[in-house]
Amino acid sequence: MIVDNEGQVVWFRPLQGRFGRAHNLKVQNYRGKSVLTWMDGVNEYVIFDHSYREIARLSAGNDRNGDHHEFLISPQDTALITVYSPVPRDLSSIGGLENDRVWQGMVQELDIESGEVLFEWHSLEHVGLDESYATVSQDGRPGLDYFHINSIDVDHDDNLLVSARQTFAVYKIDRKSGEIIWRLGGKKSDFSMGPGSRCSFQHDARRLPDGTISIFDNGNTVFHGLVPRAVEGSRGIVLDVDEKKMKVSLLREYTHPNTQYADASGNAQLLPNSNVFVGWGRALHFSEFSHDGKLLFDGKLPTGNRSYRYFRFEWSGYPTNRPACVVERTSESEVRLYVSWNGATEVASWEVLVGAHPGHLESVGSAPRDGFETAMVAQTSDPYIAVRAKGYSGSVLGTTEPIDTLRRD
Repeated sequence: MIVDNEGQVVWFRPLQGRFGRAHNLKVQNYRGKSVLTWMDGVNEYVIFDHSYREIARLSAGNDRNGDHHEFLISPQDTALITVYSPVPRDLSSIGGLENDRVWQGMVQELDIESGEVLFEWHSLEHVGLDESYATVSQDGRPGLDYFHINSIDVDHDDNLLVSARQTFAVYKIDRKSGEIIWRLGGKKSDFSMGPGSRCSFQHDARRLPDGTISIFDNGNTVFHGLVPRAVEGSRGIVLDVDEKKMKVSLLREYTHPNTQYADASGNAQLLPNSNVFVGWGRALHFSEFSHDGKLLFDGKLPTGNRSYRYFRFEWSGYPTNRPACVVERTSESEVRLYVSWNGATEVASWEVLVGAHPGHLESVGSAPRDGFETAMVAQTSDPYIAVRAKGYSGSVLGTTEPIDTLRRD
């Protein structure tokens, strides 16, 4: 779902099937153009253009099942995705079963056109169980979810940054060899971590243009007593990472005035104007802050919903289908209309056309667009009616099918 600054729906796509899922909807760049991307259902990643037409759909390779935590289009126009893979392991020594499993985190880099796997990284080959703060069956998942990969980013040198929720660490990974270049945070940090710079259960580690790193720190909101810092609530943070002196310091943090507790999910997005947009995960809030931390915008999904990440992007949508209209004749001389155009972002007003024949309709007035669905009343006894979408310059963008207001179905 896309909404505008007033919280009005701009584009809505129903889930595909009763148990359908959609994750990580955002705007990315592909082949020099901005596109909509998300994970659709299970193990499918889709790319849509500005007309909401599918231009690519891909799945994880090597007979793996893709995971919703990341779908990133790299600067090389490849896809970086996450995979959760169960590996048999005797866990009886830590409270599990002899015939148990460890869930490892995997990175796959895919060629978008062919689906070919270009690179694959396995956490168990590089990160031991001793780095984890997780316990067996901790989140209700059988076995030990010791790593829990939840974001991938491409660093300035084209190597990868990977966030692991259960080790409280961000890993820099060599994109060719798969070797770990450094660990930031966690039990085996290669950096000296300054006051306030450590995270727990974190998500969404991103290298920013100025060389700093942003992270959504879920904080001490899940398992109290386990977290190695005394900070309550969740926050977005920006870290200064000195890779020569191997020191990390907290530059800025973004906290909600009504402390938010994101036990899972969440993200922190640097905007082009240097503001920071924070999605508070399962706390359901989404907020925009000024660079220095002043709350500028705040929204909330109704209780009972759930969203993995929240983003703010520039987006212009030009659907190829016609606008939709429903009419209700309230009297012989009056018609009530409800008109919308799912995904259209450039509609300024709706012009009502009426006539005795569907091929000969004339304008009887217009009304400004009023949210996702605009309600209007037309004074007319003519049987046929249609509504025309007009842009801010007055150009015609699209017209509904003519409707017979006297028809009885």
